[in-house]
Amino acid sequence: MDGHVHCFNYFASVNALQRLVEQLKLEAGVERIKVSQAAAELQQYCMQNACKDALLVGVPAGSNPFREPRSCALF
Repeated sequence: MDGHVHCFNYFASVNALQRLVEQLKLEAGVERIKVSQAAAELQQYCMQNACKDALLVGVPAGSNPFREPRSCALF
């Protein structure tokens, strides 16, 4: 019975190593760029889209779904 456990552990280890090799192959194929280039591109994107950013320019009161509901009272 001990041999069966050893055999199972061996195949489980082989399977895990095969998955690891496949993952490493995928990661090796990823295109890489320098951090300085990525930072410059991110900064440029942020500057180009700042006028559309609700955190910077705010949300118009009429289109804000989170505003307090208005109440109407008739006298």
